[in-house]
Amino acid sequence: MKKIMVLLTGLLFLAAGCAKKQDNTTLVVAHGGEMQSLDPVYSYDGVTQGMMINVYDTLLKFNGQSMTEFLPSISTQVPSRQNGLVSKDGLTYTFPIRKGVKFHDGTELTPEDVRYSLLRFMLSDVSGGPSSLLLEPILGYTSTRDDQGNIVVDFKQAAQAIEVKGDNVVIHLKKSFAPFLSVLARWGYIVPKDWVAGHGGWDGTEETWKQYNNFEKQSSYLFNHMNGTGPFKLVRWDISGRRLQLAANEDYFEGAPIIKNIHMMTVTEQSTLRLLLEGGDADIVEISSQYADQLRGNDNVVVYDNLPRLRTDPVIFFTLDINAQGNPDIGSGKLDGKGIPPNFFSDPDVRKGFAYAFDYEAFLKESLGGRGTLAYGPAPEGLVFYEKDDPHYTFDLKKAEEHFKKAWNGEVWEKGFTLTMTYNTGGFPRQMAAEMLKRNVESLNPKFKVEVRGVMWSSFLEKTAARQMPLWVRGWVADYADAHNFYFNFMHSDGRYALSQGYKNPKADKLIMKAVAESSPAKRAKYYKELQKIAYEDAMQIYTVHPSGVWAMRSRVKGFYDNPVFMGLYFYPMYKVPEKK
Repeated sequence: MKKIMVLLTGLLFLAAGCAKKQDNTTLVVAHGGEMQSLDPVYSYDGVTQGMMINVYDTLLKFNGQSMTEFLPSISTQVPSRQNGLVSKDGLTYTFPIRKGVKFHDGTELTPEDVRYSLLRFMLSDVSGGPSSLLLEPILGYTSTRDDQGNIVVDFKQAAQAIEVKGDNVVIHLKKSFAPFLSVLARWGYIVPKDWVAGHGGWDGTEETWKQYNNFEKQSSYLFNHMNGTGPFKLVRWDISGRRLQLAANEDYFEGAPIIKNIHMMTVTEQSTLRLLLEGGDADIVEISSQYADQLRGNDNVVVYDNLPRLRTDPVIFFTLDINAQGNPDIGSGKLDGKGIPPNFFSDPDVRKGFAYAFDYEAFLKESLGGRGTLAYGPAPEGLVFYEKDDPHYTFDLKKAEEHFKKAWNGEVWEKGFTLTMTYNTGGFPRQMAAEMLKRNVESLNPKFKVEVRGVMWSSFLEKTAARQMPLWVRGWVADYADAHNFYFNFMHSDGRYALSQGYKNPKADKLIMKAVAESSPAKRAKYYKELQKIAYEDAMQIYTVHPSGVWAMRSRVKGFYDNPVFMGLYFYPMYKVPEKK
């Protein structure tokens, strides 16, 4: 109770004296995740991105709840072959730039700002950032650097790929990429070139760009400052307090927002989130499925449940070459019952033992209340099509025992192991998945010891990138509505998770690149079937479920709509009405 009171006190401080039940112009939003950086080229987490869509505009925006239909935004038209803004070969896109749009500092947006923003997004390429989303279709690279950290991208190639022609921005793709407009609608945030350069950022020239490649997070002025053209602007970010405040952009080109102030705060405990919402101290909470049922029956609360999601979460990952330096998560660092060696998970029988030890159906039922579907592979149903006879792991402790007995020539079963499995604090379903796997694995052999530990999000990301966590739980929400976004990140050697695991399979790499370049849906489906078999055989990840989404909010909050591609909420259409007495 004391912890709850502290949170409530901080929340009321943020609201700056607003009466919580009478103020219809302020939204208080509580979420489980933490923001890492406010720079569009850096953050890749759902909470930060969910906030950014309200501050930064992109060339296009999604048409309501559609994942594949778009509306003009900073671009006055949606390019297509029909209107002549997409070339016949599908490689050149032309975007007419809207005039009269102003950034939050009052300066006017220009086509050069758009070009600069897209180049900066690609060429900054911070480790663990989202730059590959544009690098891949535009330049044909997934990173600006090779495995040794050497720059492999030619600036002139990048500069020629994105051009300003009069009032238009023209983008030339390296290869045909069907979901390109979806990528731009979600990730093409526009920042003012002169403002960034004036605060020590890249000036847009060839001579200086390498100095800003893979820069340190806090070295950028944009780490804790924002200057977009969107409906809301940054007021302040209280990093230590894990709170952020936005205010309405009264000069927004589509009209001033009805909501004037938004307070966002991190609350990692689900029970506290529920109490904040029920007490009226929060208007919107990001709640887990397990707690959603506890909110029903309250006339002042609305639960939006079973929302469609392009999501695979939780997923349990094995690191093949664990960074052993000063690493307590691997104990002794040897296969002696008191730890594990750094290459412990390089034996596929170890991985398969863990995969068979997870109770998939029980997890879906008990942890998510049946909200979602079982996961057979990386991508959700709809982006790919699974059949019941497709190879996938099921809960089978007998098979788990068989694989553990074969692992490391029988030494695993004979000597046992001790390791730490990690999840991000506030990730309740991920914690539940970790604890379930721990119980089942330890039930097989008293010499098997798995410690489950929550790690703060910022540390979790750093440890993942450094390969310090032997066994870890995370998930994936689609960056755009296409299977490539899942298979590339999970299975391609340059993909986000495969890199963090040290996983490389040349056959998978080739199939993934063939699939994304293929225009025939039938041929693409065939490639993904082959990739599913590889995922099963290699057992590099344990796919658990594809959960549906849940948002809970006070009934006075109106104007909510859900888009499966969003990582958060679009606040612009929202408003509040007086609460029922």
